[in-house]
Amino acid sequence: MPLRLIFMGTPDFSVPTLLELVSHGHEIAAVYTRAPKPGGRRGLQLQPTPVEEAARKLGVPVLTPKSLKTPEALDEFLAFDADAAVVVAYGMILPQAILDAPKLGCYNLHASLLPRWRGAAPINRAIMEGDAESGVMVMKMDVGLDTGDVAMAERLAITDNMTAVDLHDRLSRLGADLMVRAMAALARGGLQLKKQSEDGVTYAAKIDKAEARIDWTRPARAVLRHIHGLSPFPGAWAELENARVKILRCELAKGSGAPGEVLDDQLTIACGEGAIRILELQREGKSRMQAVDFLRGVLVKPGAKFT
Repeated sequence: MPLRLIFMGTPDFSVPTLLELVSHGHEIAAVYTRAPKPGGRRGLQLQPTPVEEAARKLGVPVLTPKSLKTPEALDEFLAFDADAAVVVAYGMILPQAILDAPKLGCYNLHASLLPRWRGAAPINRAIMEGDAESGVMVMKMDVGLDTGDVAMAERLAITDNMTAVDLHDRLSRLGADLMVRAMAALARGGLQLKKQSEDGVTYAAKIDKAEARIDWTRPARAVLRHIHGLSPFPGAWAELENARVKILRCELAKGSGAPGEVLDDQLTIACGEGAIRILELQREGKSRMQAVDFLRGVLVKPGAKFT
């Protein structure tokens, strides 16, 4: 039995869920997303969100309200007469009146294994903190920050070679499938909810660019996870000969030396314990490139120092 849904989302992460809901026969009454922002080469052209672009192609009405707290916003939302709302990285807080509006409630897809990593940056934080696994969860929303009752979950191992964008893309696809299954269960009256544990609650604070500088005194695996957790944006960085270099991908390597010291001609860098080898990087003002291509144009001798 298909549902009549309001979809609320903004970035690339949200798009697979929207498309999967449509492909499984659910009716999307409207799409809510954030307003277009200036972009383009000169920063003057308004750029619609990825969700708006997808919704326009589907021929679905798109709304970009600045607030959902006004009586007018509530009336507009109610007029769609939706069975439920699906929320995936929308980026705006839903007030209680909106949460109560759909007949069957509002359901959020969150990219962590709640209650670990509630909040804005769960994918980055899971990698940066060395977590062994991540996942996606569907929860029925309440007014708290990712505190709602959980309906369904899928887990995914985090390996040392995964960057934030790698994990983002895999969780996006996994989450789309999970939400489709959750809406099917909801439609037949079989969606079961379980309260979140209050044990193990952590918060995934928004990434601050001040966190991006690499601390080479940390153990190699911690340095690797820091680099991968911030790749590609904002990008973990260090300075080499007074020039900023973002390091986007690396691997664990053998070797030891002073923290930040270049150990060989393959960009193996010493850490507080062990070493990493840089695989992909980006010089300031340049395009990202493989380390082997970088080394063809830049001579980096053993003994040089990343700071």
